[in-house]
Amino acid sequence: MPHALTIVPVEGLPEIESGDDIAALVADRFDLLDGDIVVITSKIVSKAEGCSIELADVLPSSFATEWSQRWEKDARIVEIVLRESVRIVRQAGPVLITETRHGFVCANAGVDLSNVDTGFAALLPIDGDRSAHRIRNSIKAEIGVDVGVVISDTFGRAWRNGLTDVAIGVAGIAAIVDLRGGADDRGQELRVTEVAIADEI
Repeated sequence: MPHALTIVPVEGLPEIESGDDIAALVADRFDLLDGDIVVITSKIVSKAEGCSIELADVLPSSFATEWSQRWEKDARIVEIVLRESVRIVRQAGPVLITETRHGFVCANAGVDLSNVDTGFAALLPIDGDRSAHRIRNSIKAEIGVDVGVVISDTFGRAWRNGLTDVAIGVAGIAAIVDLRGGADDRGQELRVTEVAIADEI
């Protein structure tokens, strides 16, 4: 039988709050099978893990204040971006392209104000791989099914318009399939081909 790719949404999820059990919420709403891959947005994981910060608790630095005045931004949000970053890669207009402490290079360190309560900012999960492993293990304990888990986040791409999703946490599947040393269909050696399977999923 030929392989097929089927994408099925998990519907009916409630608004996620800190402490919610994502694995149980998914398992209760979908008949998972061994080998399925569950893709979960980082925002849901961040909410469940309490990875958010109240803007009222943030005291902006002088850099954040100057940057915010120049680009008419909220200095508290700029400060959160700086705290979540290990370095600024580029300052592109009102957007800071930074490297996060996770090693991701993205706009504004992944700090997000969408789909969160007013006055709060969502941060990326502390450790996406650990979160993915925890959800995978919980699903197996809950219903006895062995699945893969991908935690995805929306990223821009250099020299490309538009946003896409990339994997920031993976468990139960290979994140990258290394085809180097193999051969293409004409027998030529593959020298650089490493397929980002988790990102593609």
